[in-house]
Parts: sequence; structure tokens; C-alpha cells
Amino acid sequence: MKLQESMLLMAWFGVLSSVQAEFFTSIGHMTDLIYAEKDLVQSLKEYILVEEAKLSKIKSWANKMDALTSKSAADPEGYLAHPVNAYKLVKRLNTDWPALEDLVLQDSAAGFIANLSVQRQFFPTDEDEMGAAKALMRLQDTYRLDPDTISRGELPGTKYQAVLNADDCFGMGRSAYNEGDYYHTVLWMEQVLKQLDAGEEATTTKSQVLDYLSYAVFQLGDLHRALELTRRLLSLDPSHERAGGNLRYFEHLLEEEREKMLSNKTEAELATQEGIYERPVDYLPEREVYESLCRGEGVKLTPRRQKRLFCRYHHGNRAPQLLIAPFKEEDEWDSPHIVRYYDVMSDEEIERIKEIAKPKLARATVRDPKTGVLTVASYRVSKSSWLEEDDDPVVARVNHRMQHITGLSVKTAELLQVANYGVGGQYEPHFDFSRRPFDSGLKTEGNRVATFLNYNHERDAFKRLGTGNRVATFLNYMSDVEAGGATVFPDLGAAIWPKKGTAVFWYNLLRSGEGDYRTRHAACPVLVGCKWVSNKWFHERGQEFLRPCGSTEVD
Repeated sequence: MKLQESMLLMAWFGVLSSVQAEFFTSIGHMTDLIYAEKDLVQSLKEYILVEEAKLSKIKSWANKMDALTSKSAADPEGYLAHPVNAYKLVKRLNTDWPALEDLVLQDSAAGFIANLSVQRQFFPTDEDEMGAAKALMRLQDTYRLDPDTISRGELPGTKYQAVLNADDCFGMGRSAYNEGDYYHTVLWMEQVLKQLDAGEEATTTKSQVLDYLSYAVFQLGDLHRALELTRRLLSLDPSHERAGGNLRYFEHLLEEEREKMLSNKTEAELATQEGIYERPVDYLPEREVYESLCRGEGVKLTPRRQKRLFCRYHHGNRAPQLLIAPFKEEDEWDSPHIVRYYDVMSDEEIERIKEIAKPKLARATVRDPKTGVLTVASYRVSKSSWLEEDDDPVVARVNHRMQHITGLSVKTAELLQVANYGVGGQYEPHFDFSRRPFDSGLKTEGNRVATFLNYNHERDAFKRLGTGNRVATFLNYMSDVEAGGATVFPDLGAAIWPKKGTAVFWYNLLRSGEGDYRTRHAACPVLVGCKWVSNKWFHERGQEFLRPCGSTEVD
């Protein structure tokens, strides 16, 4: 048993030593932390047992000495008149008490501390904690969850109970504050107050919460409430130096505001309701559309369009491999044509690919549109690895299957990419194809303006490959997801939900070779579950006779 545990621990260290922190970006890698914590708990329990045994010995010695000294102190001369008592007193003080001193000074924690020190180098970092906190806030915004719902752990599809206590909520609010995110600071600090007011015990005090909350609402422009909260803070802690300074400053600003109002009576008062704040506008123009699709809202699958969607058996242009066992094909969208295939990968194949990919997982990157350099980004939270056919026969088998289904050549395709999403893992709206040279005739209306602004100067990301642009995407779902995690197309109003063993396929380029900008898509944040996918990007070269060019630019 001990040998098995030792081998398990060594294997765990081997995995973690190849991981570049950023645990929050992959649930698959976070599972290793479960085993690390379990090992630490076992080590701690062993330390407690040693300490308890040590204290038991000390307690027994103390009781023995208490009884003996009570007797000897009552009649010292009479007690020492017996030569054996005299000898034993000398022996105890010369030998036994120093031995007790050695026992007391024994460092029983050495083993536990050594284990903790070794494992600590593989622990999550401040970046991980901040990333995990941001993930909860992202889920909060995307799925319109209030802090109270999250703190109670009332999420759809969960099978384990998980709650955030007041100290946890304070940590969330402080993380937001440290990032200058005062909107979420207010929401989470208000939740802390709510739980403290309900009588929950915590190490966090109301004074600490009010200190953060008062300044956050001030930053959001709510001067009146900032003043009210600061006064409340001073009523709890009159000696709070910063609060005193803030109070004077806020009163000064409020007086100036009143003077301006009096001097300009026509000036309208702000209509914003006190204590209610709007989420700040960010860099993503289609944020509202994207997030509504993630919630399953705003899907434009009208009855008329639905009549054009069918199910059929697909034999891949009469590929010999599929004539006997064709795949079940289902239309997910009509234009652009997006299809789903069923039973593409078996459970055994999925588990084997995950097993191969897991040690290679690294933070997923994006290509900087201006420099062409690969870099990590907050809008892509996952880890990925690239598998070659030499890695395992199952990789070659899956590659050839995708070739048979699509009728496209895998010779110029990219390696099989495997991705595992982290806490609130996502990939915000993006294109799979390179937008260079830029289509100057593209309509710059609606969210297409963002396309023009962001990618007008983008470098050709695939020029060095010599295989042309990414003509098509084949996306395998390798897990079910209890909640969230949909693949959505904001321009289309389409949402496709993960189903283990299925795959979706679409063309990124029109037959003319021009990019199909309608295929801008996103991976919604995973609300509950562990999302695994793999994908194959087919390139233009080698497909000339398999998917011939059209006669016009829009074919």
C-alpha cells in the first residue's frame, strides 16, 4: 500500500513538474491538485497522531510527578529519610527531567513541513487565485447570476454542495478591487455585508468591508452613498484614519456639488438610482448578443429555417470506409452550412486521447493581430496540446476518420489540437481563418466594424506554413457539459451545445477563397462541468480538386 502511494505521489510530481502553473485555465490539470491536497491531509493527520502521542506521554509524566511531589512536599525530611527516595530524587532531576526536556523539544512537524515545502512549489499562485476569481465574475455576468446565488452554490447541473462563506466573498471583492474592477467590488462587498448581517461568523469585519465598499462606490460616481458608508464605517471604528480623511474629502466634494447645483438651477440631476450600477462597457461590440446566446436566449432558429434542417446518413461522397457504416449527420444551421456528426469518437478513444494530451497541456495562446506573435489572452481561458500520429495509433485513426467524413485531405491539415477548459473556461468571438489580405469590400456595419478595426493590419498568420488559409474546422466534443460551454455564432444567432462523441463541421472560407465572416464564433464560459474538445483545421492546399473554387466571390 505504501509503495502504491509512493508511486502515485511520484507520478503526480512528474505531471506537475511539466505544468506551467495557470491551473485555473484547465480543469483537467486542477484535478491533480485534489490528489496533492489529499496527500497533505494524510501527512497532517500523521503529524497530529505523533503530537497526540507525545502530549500523552508528557501528560502521563505530569500526573505522575504531581502525585509524587504532593506527597514529598508534605514532609520533605521524612520523605528523604528513606535512602531510595533520596536516590530517586537525584536521578529524576539529573536524568529524567532532561529526558522530558528532549521529548518536549522534539520537532514532530519536521516530516509534515518537509512534505508541505516540497509540494508548495507546485501550488497555485496569486495569478491562479486572481484567474479563478475573475472566472466566477465572468460566469456571474454571462449567465446573469447574482452573488447570493453563487455564494449558495445554486448552479444548474451540480452534484456537489459548494458555498462561499463571508471570508470567501470578501476575497472575491478584494480581487476585483485590486484589478480596479469597482463594479464587481461593490457586488461582492455588499454580499459580505449581507452574510455578516445575517449573523454568519467570519474573520472579516464589517469595518474592513465598508472600507473597500465606500471607496468603490465613490469610484463609480455615487458620492452620496460613499459618504453614507464612510459615516457607517466611522461609527464602527472612530479611530479609522483613512475613513476620517475620506469623510472630509467626500463632504468637500458634496459641498462643491451643491454649490454648482445652486448656481445652475437648470442643470438636471443624474437619474441613476442610488446603489444600482451598470456593468461597464468593454472591448467586445457583440458582448450582449454573445452572452445571450450562451444563456440560450436570442437563438434565431425560426420555424422557417428549422424546416430546412434535416438528418441523414452520410457516406462522405461514397468513401469506401463509410459505405457500410455511414455516419449520422444532422444539420445545425443552413447558411453557412453547419453540421453535426454522431458517434464520431468512442469513449475508449476519447479517454486515450485525453491521457496522451494531459501531460502536454499548456496555456492556449492567440496570435497578436499586429505583431503575429503568439501570446496568452484573458479572452481565451483553456489549455491545449498538439498530437501527432506517431504519438498513438488512436490519433492516426481519428485523423483518417475526419478525412473520410469531410472528403478533405489531412495531409496539409494542422495537428490534432486537444483543449481542456478551465474555471469559467471560454474563447470569446473569433475567426478560425486568417483575415489577410483584408477584404476591403467587407460591409462595415454592426459588429463587422470591430472586424475592420481589429484586423485591418493583421499579418498573414499561416503564410509560413505554405498550406494556405484554414478552409474548414472539424470540432470534436469529448465530454458532456452540465451547464454552459456552448459554441455560438453571434452573427448568425446560432448556439450549438456539446454532446460527448459528436462533432460539428463548417467551412471557414467561401469557395472563392474569401473568408466567410459569418463563421465568427465563440466557446461560451463553462458554468458547470469539465469541457474537453479536439479539433482539426483543414487548409486550402491539397483541397483544390476536393472542394473546387466557385465562379464568383460569394460562392
